[in-house]
Amino acid sequence: MNYRPDTTETTVRMRTIEVQGLSIFYREAGKAGSPKLVMLHGFPASSHQYRNLIPALADTFHVIAMDYPGFGNSDMPDPAKYPYTFDKTSEVVEAFLKKKDFIRFGLFVQDYGGPVGFRILSRNPDWLEWLIIQNTNAYEVGFTAAWDGFRNALWKNRTPETEKPLMAFLEVDAIKSVYLHGHKQPELISPDNWHMDFRFMERPDARTVQMEFFYDYRTNVTLYPQWQEFLRSRQPKTLIFWGQDDIFFTREGGEAYLNDVPNAEMHRLDSGHFAVEDCLDYIARNIRRFYDEKVATR
Repeated sequence: MNYRPDTTETTVRMRTIEVQGLSIFYREAGKAGSPKLVMLHGFPASSHQYRNLIPALADTFHVIAMDYPGFGNSDMPDPAKYPYTFDKTSEVVEAFLKKKDFIRFGLFVQDYGGPVGFRILSRNPDWLEWLIIQNTNAYEVGFTAAWDGFRNALWKNRTPETEKPLMAFLEVDAIKSVYLHGHKQPELISPDNWHMDFRFMERPDARTVQMEFFYDYRTNVTLYPQWQEFLRSRQPKTLIFWGQDDIFFTREGGEAYLNDVPNAEMHRLDSGHFAVEDCLDYIARNIRRFYDEKVATR
């Protein structure tokens, strides 16, 4: 008997594509003619963080999520020769989207996805159809005390001494805490998350790569006024999901978006940094509803 696996439009396909000489891994689902939705991941994760959200939305959207260079299953070139910066990462993501013909889409950004996504939108504002924000910072008020070692030490004077305390964020217990902090039902969050992320962190040069991003994050703060102006001037249709007890970003950081996009729809979640883990059904349902009510009807 010959058997061929059944596939549907909601089946997630995992592929690689060459972008700027690198093998880039991505997940994709949904019909090509459906509204496009791009998901950009955060630290210390990869497109794996959207493994459940992608199929939950693929009956409505053509969804795509990639791993940045140095993350997940994408190539990790030598950090001595390759610039691990948010500028460079955004250029690779932009080139990837062009190759996949994603040049008009809804954008879901979380954590590092915000700095990457806002850079792309600054260069290509007409690409954005609508915006979903989930615990990604664009305001000074958004930083929790977890950032003290970055803002008051590493960013002012990068030395082995200022780097050393921050290396703790790259160990398995710290990665686990990022996934569990503020999440009231830890039984809803698979330990595969932190074990997989830590496995990637154990590769040669992986911690160096992450430290480069830690240091380069200071450039995001410099761009906050530009991103805020983008939101004020463009007034994109915006949906916000904000885990209220995020280890990295304050509640005030989420509320600050409403100053620039007062018509944004805000959902304050009893959750943490990775709200998709324990609020999956709520987030998926409201993404679909918001699109139908606020975007598709325009």
